[in-house]
Amino acid sequence: MIYFTELERVPAFDAKGEYLGRLADLAVAPSQNPLRVAAYHVKTPKNSILCITHDQVQSISVRQIQTGVPAALIRCYAPDEGLLKVRKNVLDQQVIDVNQRKVVRVNDVDFDIQPTNGHSELRIMAVNVGLQSAVRRLLQGLVAKHTIRTVAHLFPARTIPWEFVNLIEPDPARRLRLRISYDRLGELHPADIADILEELSRDEQKSVIESLDEETAAQALSEIPTRMQAAILESIHPEKAADLVEEMAPDEAADVLHELPPETSAELLEDMGKEEAKEVRELLGFEEKTAGALMTTELIMVGEAATVEGAIAAIKHFEGPLESVHVIYLVNDGGVLSGAVPLARIVLADAGTPLKELSTDPVISVEADADQKAVVDLFHKYNLVALPVVDPKGHLLGVVTADDVLEVVMNRG
Repeated sequence: MIYFTELERVPAFDAKGEYLGRLADLAVAPSQNPLRVAAYHVKTPKNSILCITHDQVQSISVRQIQTGVPAALIRCYAPDEGLLKVRKNVLDQQVIDVNQRKVVRVNDVDFDIQPTNGHSELRIMAVNVGLQSAVRRLLQGLVAKHTIRTVAHLFPARTIPWEFVNLIEPDPARRLRLRISYDRLGELHPADIADILEELSRDEQKSVIESLDEETAAQALSEIPTRMQAAILESIHPEKAADLVEEMAPDEAADVLHELPPETSAELLEDMGKEEAKEVRELLGFEEKTAGALMTTELIMVGEAATVEGAIAAIKHFEGPLESVHVIYLVNDGGVLSGAVPLARIVLADAGTPLKELSTDPVISVEADADQKAVVDLFHKYNLVALPVVDPKGHLLGVVTADDVLEVVMNRG
């Protein structure tokens, strides 16, 4: 194992033993081999940069880099956005540790030296983010390298295997060239992704959101404060933002559109699907901090004559969030709420049982213009998991779920 801080400024020599300069950086070409160091950038005494390719390195140690070719065969450095540089792009940068679900800053990078076809290659193994690497970095250049290793090992080490590191690259074109993927990040729970997003800068948030699939990105956005949601949506392309809002639950979409400037909200609604935009527009019509503004229109309702079998069929075809399936609502031919059947009762009943026989009595509901306090009080008084919202004539408009009420209570605190 060898560390970048030990290699930095190490002298390099050509095959004849002539001094070339000191190591300035190491470069990986992810499109060719994401683990192998592809090039060694050496700063010459005249301040130019040489690019020693991996197959030109005969041996490497903390004392020197020895090439197997004369200086005349070593080319000068040419900028290449397809190269990932350790000093420039990794060291001191914030990266996402997808294993620990957090954002960390890189203090050092670990490499392994491997003999390959008569020459030596460096393979990137892990990034160092712990106290041990910070101490090693602090002492570099002040005392001998073997002393630094001895002292640093007195402190706890913390490394992240390279495979669990997600680099953050704001430029989409360069992200593509570097083959930076957020697939592993996308496998995390949306709440974990949200925690990570809250630790990043706006450009970094944009980078991550743009790289996730729309469903995952929308779920993660829903877990962060509304003002931050709005700021992120304003930073990305309007079409992408509209797709994300379309994936969000209607009540959450309405909340974030309330937070955006009117012209931005109008543009996003215009780019959304007609049905989704219609639902959100209806919710935007309710005053803030009312039951109508809190509710979602994603619920399951069936006719009064429906049976358990019909309810199960409706559940199978429901595409909304799971928290909206705690209760099945009954409405008459005029759309007036007439019953509410807890899911548990449906599961335990025979297929032919009329839902009306399983309905709770009385049905607890709230009018759309009721304030949030009234909603919270009803949830507390009746120990509810969902509360149907109606208009003055009793027509079912939507449902407030327990997670929405919990958010209201937490915001009050």
